[in-house]
Amino acid sequence: MNSWNKGINWLLDWILRDLKWLGFLLLYLIDSVFLTLATQQASHGSSPNRAIGMMLIYSGLLLGFITWRYQKQLQQNNPRNFGRTPFTGKTVSQLIGFFILMLTIQYSWSILIATHILPSPANQTAINQQVTQLPFWNLAYAILLAPIFEELIFRGIFLNYFFSKNTRLMNFLGIFISGIIFGFMHVSSFTPTLIMYSALGWVLGYSYLHFRDVRYDMTLHFLNNALSLI
Repeated sequence: MNSWNKGINWLLDWILRDLKWLGFLLLYLIDSVFLTLATQQASHGSSPNRAIGMMLIYSGLLLGFITWRYQKQLQQNNPRNFGRTPFTGKTVSQLIGFFILMLTIQYSWSILIATHILPSPANQTAINQQVTQLPFWNLAYAILLAPIFEELIFRGIFLNYFFSKNTRLMNFLGIFISGIIFGFMHVSSFTPTLIMYSALGWVLGYSYLHFRDVRYDMTLHFLNNALSLI
């Protein structure tokens, strides 16, 4: 009977964690709706200022809330000792190594697209179109805000909710599954393009566990998005 109750409690707790994490994801997606609305208004010759103002207010509140929740998670359960790893010559050189790995993935991907082995990602095409319609705000969001939100949600909060135990198996599964979900957020189908996006997510996941500091992941994500868009 006790084992049955424990199983039920574990299932309910897992469902609750799922709902909470999906809630963070939904809040982030709502933020992008404001930017899409502003872009549509600009493309139709209307002033996007009101939508941009709403986006900035919402983004600020959301960033404060997600950051606070992430810190609360670490205070409650932090077996991997996530926190602040000082930037030193060694860690910066390692960060450059991770970025070179991401560059290699991006370069290999571009070759596959240029040789028509893989199609150009629809997600990237849509972002490029939005950038041409409302350049400054779309670039600022994609390069500066999106990496912060996505690293806190897909690496920080996700791993703390579902793979908090510091074992080789949990670390591997956490990196693998978070990378796959990250890929699905960019392409919602089982295609080779999903693997390419997931590979970038796997590098970011491994980087997070390696440095034990989400700021390193945000930096990598900044650089990756800037390279893709600029």
